[in-house]
Amino acid sequence: MTDLKLGYVNFFVSDFDRSLEFFRDRLGLEVKTEDANFGYASFAVGRVQMAFAVSGDQPELIGRHTGIGLMAEDIQAAYQEMTAAGVEFETAPEKQPWGGVLALFRDPDGNIFYLDELPG
Repeated sequence: MTDLKLGYVNFFVSDFDRSLEFFRDRLGLEVKTEDANFGYASFAVGRVQMAFAVSGDQPELIGRHTGIGLMAEDIQAAYQEMTAAGVEFETAPEKQPWGGVLALFRDPDGNIFYLDELPG
């Protein structure tokens, strides 16, 4: 069988400029692709890229639980940095039954993301 690897994940937003500012400036992610006319931007997040696309005529794709998790080696430090940068958290970092620590945060469109620290 072909050796498949996760290459990217996409989610949807309503405002290109606002979302670009949030992920680039508030989260500090490196921009890999940026095309306002196409309504698409991608970011380096380790070996995988994460990208947003302006939803256009499908507003139901915005403001959802994305299932996308960003990993931090020190979740408390990442949480403090992100909070200071104006990131809105749904939950503070909390120990999970699976052994890691998890917090939930929102982007400007209300999309929900995970911030995780794996058990060490």
